[in-house]
Amino acid sequence: MQISLLQLILKRFALGLVTLLAISLLITVGVEALSGDVCTAMMGQMASDDKVAACHRELNLDRPVHVRYLEWLVNFAQGDMGQALTNRYAVADIIGNRIGNTFFLAASAALIAVPLSLILGVLAALYRDSLFDRSISMITLSGVSVPDFFIAYILMAIFAVSYGLFPAISNIDETMTLAQRINASALPVLTLTLAVSAHMMRMTRASIVSLMASPYIEMAKLKGIRPGRIIVFHALPNAWSPIIQVIMLNLAWLVVGVVIVEFVFVYPGLGALMIDAVFLRDMPIVRATAMIFATVYVILNLLADILSLVSNPRLMHPK
Repeated sequence: MQISLLQLILKRFALGLVTLLAISLLITVGVEALSGDVCTAMMGQMASDDKVAACHRELNLDRPVHVRYLEWLVNFAQGDMGQALTNRYAVADIIGNRIGNTFFLAASAALIAVPLSLILGVLAALYRDSLFDRSISMITLSGVSVPDFFIAYILMAIFAVSYGLFPAISNIDETMTLAQRINASALPVLTLTLAVSAHMMRMTRASIVSLMASPYIEMAKLKGIRPGRIIVFHALPNAWSPIIQVIMLNLAWLVVGVVIVEFVFVYPGLGALMIDAVFLRDMPIVRATAMIFATVYVILNLLADILSLVSNPRLMHPK
């Protein structure tokens, strides 16, 4: 098992590197295909051709796209993210001021969403076809169907505008205490929690329900074991593999999906930084933020595969 697991890790790691390379190439092509560039974004559409050309020479944008991409790729592989085109600050410093906010937002939502989803999923499977199960299923199905930005605006209208419990704009900085950061981030965290909990809860319920007809579960019922004990100690351990996959995918979405939520709540994270950089055509920042999101996604997918194999070793020997 150890050799097979090591081979799987190396294979997934190699595929992850290829994926990151493809993403960096797609980001470059996509942004270059947009109309205008950083010079026209900063100087305006009315700028003369001479001024735009001088700006291109100053920022080294007069060279071919593939030359600039290869130069960036070599520097990025060495840990150099370059400088922002708009203000000439180091990209690493700009991201360093934002990345902690994004991970704080994603971690806060995960700490609430994961245990909540598991508990609701187990209870829904325990009381299958009851009023509780039907109500939870209807609510979670609605949560899966509604876009996260719509959830954000609904929560903002209720808790910020109508009742004034939380701020509509999540302005946070390093001088805030933990309690102040939690209060300012409450609505973005709640939005992300509602967006990911529905999917995880439904998968937990479906995985447990699919195992309830298994022979060993029927034997446990014949022995008179309580239904709650059967689910927790017999069904749930064998359902961990698909549940772990869904949890990890949703955790990856929490980091990547914060882009829209941060933009809605004006939250100073990587997502808002990336959107601003796209508007300004600031390629170094766009590439760096996209690579961070992609790297987190690849790592969490690799971790999901490893944990699934550890929780269910039979997957190492497919029929």
